[in-house]
Amino acid sequence: MNKAMDIERSIIKKFRKPIWSRFIRGITAYDMIAPGDKIAVCISGGKDSMLLAKLMQEIHRHGKMSFEPVFLCMDPGYNDLNRRMIERNAKLMNIPVQFFESEIYDAVATMDANPCYMCARMRRGHLYKFAQSLGCNKIALGHHFDDVIETTLLAVLYNGQFKTMMPKLRSTNFKGMELIRPMYMIKEPDIIDWMKFNALTFIQCACRLTENCVIGQGGGSKRAEMKLLVSKMRKANPILDNNIFRSIHNVNLNTVIGYACDGVEYAFPDFYNAPERLQSR
Repeated sequence: MNKAMDIERSIIKKFRKPIWSRFIRGITAYDMIAPGDKIAVCISGGKDSMLLAKLMQEIHRHGKMSFEPVFLCMDPGYNDLNRRMIERNAKLMNIPVQFFESEIYDAVATMDANPCYMCARMRRGHLYKFAQSLGCNKIALGHHFDDVIETTLLAVLYNGQFKTMMPKLRSTNFKGMELIRPMYMIKEPDIIDWMKFNALTFIQCACRLTENCVIGQGGGSKRAEMKLLVSKMRKANPILDNNIFRSIHNVNLNTVIGYACDGVEYAFPDFYNAPERLQSR
């Protein structure tokens, strides 16, 4: 049995409960894939996107969902070492990756304000545009359970808002395109266990500003701070991360002081003095 088959077997067998079952559950719960979809599976070269590619391969090959996956890797200016590692892993894992180039890293290298934010926006825009040119109607990204709760904590602790990372989104700039996150329910520690079990090595951080960062640290960013916080919470109480995840599905508007919907803000006095406003939402 070759390496690619071993990796595929591990997903279905050894990691069936923490990875495969959660993958299927997330797709089903949030209705991510529809018959006739052509989905661009976006690969950055890290552990998350490479696992996503294998999961999408497996569900396409053995599942009952009728869709067409296309495996894309945008090279935003990788150094030679990272590019070769992505190519080597794609071959090792039997993932037919189509590369295309951009110059995003050059564009953001000289930015003083929010280079990470701008890089993410530009990368997504390039992915949407290229995927659409291939006839795709969706792009799939490798964000996972930990990304969701870290985003929620970041919003609460640093932005003073309760908001989260959505399982799917309609693009506002590319008509007819959607973004889906099929690994929405898969936890990062299980992804790391899968990677170690298969003795796989992926690029860790391709950004020129943080190329020396390692898994779990992320160059000292606020997100890395949240990752560390989540890790500590898991050690203190293994269900705390699940409770954060459940909370984004169980918002009780009757006990919220204020909220916004479709660009309209609602404050506590408004719906306290006119409760029919809340009931009409």
